[in-house]
Amino acid sequence: MKALIYESISELSRKLSSREISSEELTRAFVDQIEKRDEQIGAYLHFDPVSALESAVEVDLKRQKNSLMSALSGIPMAIKDNICTMDMPTTCASKMLEGYMSPFDAKVVSQLKESDAVILGKLNMDEFAMGASTETSYFKKTRNPVDLGRVPGGSSGGSAAAVAAFEAAYSLGSDTGGSIRQPAAFCGVSGLKPTYGTISRRGLIAFASSLDQIGPIAKNVEDLAFIYNALAGHDPMDSTSSKRKVESKDALIGENVDKLRVALPMNYLKDGIQREVKEAILEAAKTFESMGITVEPVEIENMEYALPAYYLLSSAEASSNLAKFDGVQYGYRHDEFDDLASLYKKSRGFGFGTEVKRRILLGTYALSSGYYDAYYLNALRARQMVKETFDKLFESFDVILTPVAPTTAYKFGEHSKSPVEMYLGDIYTVPVNIAGLPALSTNCGFDDNEMPIGMQFIGSAFSEKVILSLGLAFEKEFAKKEVVL
Repeated sequence: MKALIYESISELSRKLSSREISSEELTRAFVDQIEKRDEQIGAYLHFDPVSALESAVEVDLKRQKNSLMSALSGIPMAIKDNICTMDMPTTCASKMLEGYMSPFDAKVVSQLKESDAVILGKLNMDEFAMGASTETSYFKKTRNPVDLGRVPGGSSGGSAAAVAAFEAAYSLGSDTGGSIRQPAAFCGVSGLKPTYGTISRRGLIAFASSLDQIGPIAKNVEDLAFIYNALAGHDPMDSTSSKRKVESKDALIGENVDKLRVALPMNYLKDGIQREVKEAILEAAKTFESMGITVEPVEIENMEYALPAYYLLSSAEASSNLAKFDGVQYGYRHDEFDDLASLYKKSRGFGFGTEVKRRILLGTYALSSGYYDAYYLNALRARQMVKETFDKLFESFDVILTPVAPTTAYKFGEHSKSPVEMYLGDIYTVPVNIAGLPALSTNCGFDDNEMPIGMQFIGSAFSEKVILSLGLAFEKEFAKKEVVL
């Protein structure tokens, strides 16, 4: 019999509803897997099996009373450690917030609790979500379950690794410039970066407020639809929250895809891309054509401005958002200081890691007098240019097909010594955040080292239904090919 930890959300939900299994039994299976594997993987920063099992027992008692249950009821999951939880620490993987207990739950955590989800713990990440490999975490590195010598991606590396290692049925991450999609691609699972504003950001500790978006990571695309349906919706306490109505899970993946028009940007497949990644994307395009979907090669202009604009804008916002962590009211306070200035200097100097300090300095410089017009305002103009380029493209196409990253997961230390090399890895993902669009990452093959290759579907604003339906259709075709092989 297939082990419970390998089952999809839909299958687990069916078995729980029919009482073929109990939530306690399912939770014990995940707890056992975490205790067996996570010492190697390092996905969890905080693991609470006692509370998880207590929650599972409560869900089982509710179900026995024939209470109306959601699709996620009783299914164990885990949360990225920059999403606030009252009953577990929220550290952003930083010394600055070591041991911090939030006085409130993030909106998504409240929604999960209302859905009777079983929360296993909090997951490792790059410090304050700044990084692409989970190597900047203050506490430990997370390893890629496919190859322990390689990074899981980031900043939601723990979120992707936990799902890939079957240590959670699904997880939540946050995506500022690709931080859900890239680790999902590196670990061979699926990730969704929703349209900006569709899932509440209340309780997400901000990196760059105009770019950050919470989203799910799961084993497959259908699972993403379950989670997105449970979490999307208007939050009156989040000023950026959209008021658009969210469709049911079945409607989200019920779109007929054979009439879709897909754009394939050929300038994304030129210099700097790993050979196997390029080949896998071109093969995926052929798969779509065999499904009756129109795939047309295009050249997307202005994308060369997206990466520098992103790093200027995100660093500027980070400089502002992290200013409150000064050792006085919030965050780590150094024990030895002579005056207020030295308190600030030592608390921030010792409390933040190198990458966080690098981005704060860059952002402060970009916002400073004399440089604001030259850097920050020009970055805003570039952002508008990127958005207009996408808007024009979506007049003719429904979806844009791209790689998630130029390479598959790399070895530890391979890029961490060169920030520029690391930043270039975000070249295909950051334009999506700049324009506030939805994008989905799913597996489309493997390289010569058997490392997963991810492809990305980018949709127009609020077109989650289109990209989820296309992703599900591709998964079915891809599964057929794997069976044949």
